[in-house]
Amino acid sequence: MTRTATTIGPPIEPLPGIIGSSRAMLEVYRITRQVARSRASVLLLGETGTGKELIAHAIHELSQRRNRPFVRVNCGALSESLLESELFGHVRGAFTGAIDNRTGRFEAAHTGTIFLDEINSTTPHLQVKLLRALQEREFERVGDTQTIRVDTRVIAASNRDLLAESAAGRFREDLYYRLNVVPIHLPPLRDRRDDIPELVAHFLDLYNEQNDRYVVHIDPRALAALQQYTWPGNVRELQNYVERAVVMAAGDELTLDLLPPAVTTGRTPRAIGVALDFNALAEELVHLGMGDAGEEAIDIHSRIVDRVEREVIAQVMHECEGVQIKAASRLGINRNTLHKKLKQYGLDGE
Repeated sequence: MTRTATTIGPPIEPLPGIIGSSRAMLEVYRITRQVARSRASVLLLGETGTGKELIAHAIHELSQRRNRPFVRVNCGALSESLLESELFGHVRGAFTGAIDNRTGRFEAAHTGTIFLDEINSTTPHLQVKLLRALQEREFERVGDTQTIRVDTRVIAASNRDLLAESAAGRFREDLYYRLNVVPIHLPPLRDRRDDIPELVAHFLDLYNEQNDRYVVHIDPRALAALQQYTWPGNVRELQNYVERAVVMAAGDELTLDLLPPAVTTGRTPRAIGVALDFNALAEELVHLGMGDAGEEAIDIHSRIVDRVEREVIAQVMHECEGVQIKAASRLGINRNTLHKKLKQYGLDGE
């Protein structure tokens, strides 16, 4: 359910499929509608789960390219070599396994829009090629010398501050400014708590229909807990909890006991994960000789950090029932990084 959001001045229409009428979302709607019909590159900034892909879709649907391709690429889900081939294509024999020519996503999005999610995950080598594709609208397939020209609008998204990444030497400054023609900042759910009742109602309707259920009421205590929670996973996390409640409800009401401990205790899954057995940790510090200095102390610190990180990841994986995509989103890292951490800490078999 959506409703027309109003403020001082002309009414601002919500975007199709996006729920919320808080002041923070009104600004998102305003900028999105204003930039949609232009050719300008757009940079979507916000935490994981704030709805960056929904805004990218809305920009495309409101643009003159709406009847042309919309192509999404998750830059954080692929290695450098695979991502380069995915974006720009390759020719037969370019590398082992390249048995045929392949059209890349930029070429597939010709006359349409390409959405580069997790753009901060790209390597310096790829950033050079991306900069050229944005500036010159041309590139070569991997292993080829023929230049391909395209008319593709670029929308990029990042859950990190790209200016800070640039200052740290992890992201090209020239690419940042080329992408950041029009930035749109998506607010985290904790900064738009007034939207939570409307979001809950929407997800109840959605999952009642999908699961043939009739959970149409919500206990005021449950709603209060939802509005007080800090939502590290943002709207995606709320959606997950409402779906679980609909499936598990015995009656027609979403009650407090149907919500996970993270919500009912007011502690995020990450905080619960850090709540270790400190007595055991203290004993370990004594055993390791915490009073020592030098390299040994540094090693002790590293081992403690590893233990805390392992506990956090294990807790979040448990909360997400082993689904790595959900866990990576909750932790604010990409799936490849989570996979490496699981292997590092021996959690991949659990």
